[in-house]
Amino acid sequence: MRIAAVIPCYNEALAIAQVIEGFRTHLPQAQVHVFDNASSDDTAAVARAHGARVTTVRLRGKGNVVRRMFADVEADIYIMVDGDATYDLARLPEMIDMLVQGNLDMVVGARQDDQQDAQTYRRGHRLGNRMLTGAVVKLFGGEFSDMLSGLRVFSRRYVKSFPALSQGFETETELTVHALELRMPWGELPVRYLSRPEGSESKLSTYRDGWRILVTITKLFVSERPLLFFVIVAAVLALASLGLALPLVLTYLHTGLVPRLPTAVLATGLMLAAMLSASCGAVLRTVTLGRREVKRIAYLAIPGAARLATPVSAP
Repeated sequence: MRIAAVIPCYNEALAIAQVIEGFRTHLPQAQVHVFDNASSDDTAAVARAHGARVTTVRLRGKGNVVRRMFADVEADIYIMVDGDATYDLARLPEMIDMLVQGNLDMVVGARQDDQQDAQTYRRGHRLGNRMLTGAVVKLFGGEFSDMLSGLRVFSRRYVKSFPALSQGFETETELTVHALELRMPWGELPVRYLSRPEGSESKLSTYRDGWRILVTITKLFVSERPLLFFVIVAAVLALASLGLALPLVLTYLHTGLVPRLPTAVLATGLMLAAMLSASCGAVLRTVTLGRREVKRIAYLAIPGAARLATPVSAP
């Protein structure tokens, strides 16, 4: 059983050694790969000194790093974790056993903190995570409690069927929606969320990255649920058209005249736009189903994790 730990990093010289040692302690059979996103500190040197295989990714953004990781590393099970040492890796064997024994494709480490240190899991981040996770659950289904977690275990068939189109921190959203759209089996396990090592700083911008994640959710909704999206647009346009046309119809029935011709033209244009929107949704739904079938065939071409039946947790 080939287990690969893939760690995206940017300026984590103060934390990466702790992450690598966590794998050595809790999952010594894993091959550790550190993907350094062109850091300006000694992240790469520290990782090499602790025995990790280091790859430099010049194109900035976590999504770009994930694309490179999934393309370059060959394994049966992949563990992706942020290189900031905020995730307790003690439950990794349980997460892998859950993946293998349940023949799952993704297990997410749902962050749990003691709420004693306000800097461990800031209130704004917790609220934003809850809102964004709720939006994805409403739009795409599923019952995720922590969609934005940076600790995940994947099967090979998940990794090799994942298109990795995002560029930044919104990649977690894409990872989640990919599993939901292909109806992959997945699971969650709570993991302790820890404070960052002293002196290290978070690269996450609450408002900027939150906005980018929201935009990504919207884009995925349009691309994966085009019929629903364009029917909603069509309904809004049709209601606006009817609202403008109703007084004109009543006036015409009463007087036989159409005194506000520009309004009549606008109402007609809005109704035509509504019909075009609904038609676009129907056409794009066919395209989406075709793309989904291609991804599903690529997914099915790779064996699942159930053949790796040997438990890795301690007896």
